[in-house]
Amino acid sequence: MNILILSCGTGGGHNAAAYAVEEEAQRRGWNVTLMNPYGLCAQGVAQRVDSAYISIAQASPRGFGAIYAIGNAYRRLPWRSPVYFANSRAAEALAGYLQEHPTDAIVMTHLYPAEMLTYLKNHGVALPKTIFVATDYTCIPFTEECALDGYVIPSPMLTAEFAGRGIPEEKIYPFGIPVRSAFRQEMSKEAAKGQLGLDADKRYLLVSGGSIGAGNLEKAIQLLLEATQGQNFRLVVICGSNASARRQLLKRFGDRADFLGSTQRMAEYLRACDLYFTKPGGLSTTEAAVAEVPLALLPPIPGCESRNLRFYVDTSMAVPAVLRRGELEKALSLLDNPAQLAYMRQSQRQHIPKDAAAHICALSALLTAQ
Repeated sequence: MNILILSCGTGGGHNAAAYAVEEEAQRRGWNVTLMNPYGLCAQGVAQRVDSAYISIAQASPRGFGAIYAIGNAYRRLPWRSPVYFANSRAAEALAGYLQEHPTDAIVMTHLYPAEMLTYLKNHGVALPKTIFVATDYTCIPFTEECALDGYVIPSPMLTAEFAGRGIPEEKIYPFGIPVRSAFRQEMSKEAAKGQLGLDADKRYLLVSGGSIGAGNLEKAIQLLLEATQGQNFRLVVICGSNASARRQLLKRFGDRADFLGSTQRMAEYLRACDLYFTKPGGLSTTEAAVAEVPLALLPPIPGCESRNLRFYVDTSMAVPAVLRRGELEKALSLLDNPAQLAYMRQSQRQHIPKDAAAHICALSALLTAQ
């Protein structure tokens, strides 16, 4: 079977989900192509699209939230969104690619290629089976205007929301968000520390602003250092691709914590840590829940992350980490409550599927055979 996976680099979560599906498809012996469809356009378009999104999220979270709110308001209007029309030129480039490289199914982990394929379908282009994979715990603006064969959503608890936006319920598949197999593999905390070269006797707090290093990491680190002063804790901070943030944090905190850029060993760091502080990105939270790691969620970038935060806290899969003195300690107190830790892990097992990638590939094969 031939499968095309489309994603965009507007944050690492979309690509991480795409890599998870690619990994499973390759395990099945399929021919897999994973690409950013903007790469088919003029040189540099993909980088400009990705960097524009990331720059807004890093420099102005409130501005990003305002754009999201505008999208939420716009979706009530009875005509197509600017996102649909903005992707028309890229859609034409994608049509040319599909003509030269036929495939059996297309899986997309980002809204933009979903809009491209919808544009092509509306203009009479014959397409293979198309499956959209939602990577946040909400129906983001304009998902409902896409015309696809399947919509994979993170949880059955969200079916009513997606259907309420106009997506046919018979096309909704609550399989979960796909993550790479490394996050499902069993590994003891001691083994993970050993593989990473961490001190076996220390307790580790893992702190992340997501793949693009967005969010108020500096404040979080300062408060955590103050709250754990004199205790046997060590902070490991994942700065993602935000190199300037890493330099700034190193300059301020020096060797009081370990600062990393992007890492391919996130699964091991999750296994090694005692508590994970992260902004509530869809993939960051899902990877932690699949690994059954105690989870404290930092303030979100307004928009879909706000909905992710609510979903995880409401289902007891995480606690909020409020960045104020006297409040952050409440999240840390989770480590002194074995019963709450056990209940959190039980909730993660109950609400977060671990085999989403396998179900997505199975759905691709099923729809193609119809």
